[in-house]
Amino acid sequence: MAKKKAIKTDPSDGLIVSEVGEWASEKHARVSRYIEIASAVRAGYVPPPRWRAGAAYIELFSGPGRSLIRGTSRIIDGSPLVAYKAAQASSAPFTEIHLNDSDPAMSAAVDQRIRALGGAAVCYKEPADEAVDRIVAAVNRGGLHFAFLDPYNLEGLSFDIIRKLAKLQRVDMLIHVSVQDLQRNLDNFSKPGGVFDTFAPGWRNHVNPNQAIHSFRSALMEYWLAEIRKLGTMPAKGVELIVGPKRQRLYWLVFVSAHKLAQKLWDAIRDPMKQTTMDL
Repeated sequence: MAKKKAIKTDPSDGLIVSEVGEWASEKHARVSRYIEIASAVRAGYVPPPRWRAGAAYIELFSGPGRSLIRGTSRIIDGSPLVAYKAAQASSAPFTEIHLNDSDPAMSAAVDQRIRALGGAAVCYKEPADEAVDRIVAAVNRGGLHFAFLDPYNLEGLSFDIIRKLAKLQRVDMLIHVSVQDLQRNLDNFSKPGGVFDTFAPGWRNHVNPNQAIHSFRSALMEYWLAEIRKLGTMPAKGVELIVGPKRQRLYWLVFVSAHKLAQKLWDAIRDPMKQTTMDL
C-alpha cells in the first residue's frame, strides 16, 4: 500500500501549507505591485460613502494562504495574503475578498489566516467553474474588481471562468497559463473531450492540430487570445514569460482588462525583459 503524503504545516500557526517553486514570488510581486499602483483608481469605488460600488479581490484557486518553497524550509505568504496586505497598505483596501479552493482544508486555512490578519474573506470550497457563479452574483457589477487566476494546471483554466468574470463591468484579470502543460501534454489535451475543449472551446474549427507542433501551439494560443477579445476585454501586449532556474519555460502571466487605464498600469509594472509573444 502506498504511503499517504505527509501534510505539511507552518510552525508559526499550525495550518496547512502548499508547496510551490521558488519562482512563485514573481507572480506574487506582480499581484502586489498592481494592487498598489491601482489604488488611486480603486479609491473611487470603495466606501465611504455607501453608494460607491466597491472593489473586490477574487481568487478561484487560492490555496491555503501560505506556501513552502519546494526543496527548502522557507515558507512564504501565498497570493491571498500578499493581495490582502498590499491593499491594506494602500489608500484603498478591498471592500470584499472572495477566495475559493476546491480542497476544503485549503479553503479553511486561508480563511483562518485572513481573519488572523484582521480581515474577513468569503471563502468557498467548490470547483472553480462553480464558485465563479456565486462570486459574480455576490459582487456589485458596477464595482472595480481584480481577479487573479492561478490554477494548479491548465486543466483548471476553463474558458467559462473568464467568460463569466468578463460579464462584470470593470474587472481586471491576471491569468497564469502553464507553458509546461502545453509542452508536455499536447497530445492528450487535444483529444476529443480533452483539456483544450474547455480551455479554448471551438478551437477545432479554427486550428489545425495536424500542423507542426510549434505552429499548433502558437495557433491555439492566438485563438484563445482572440476569443478573450470577443468578450469585450483585451489581453495586454506585454505577456510575461516566467522561467525556472534552468531557464525552462514555466508559465505566462497574461493581464486582461477592458479599460485602457488598467492596461497602462500593467505596462508600468511588468518587466520588459520578460515580455514575449505567446510563441512556444
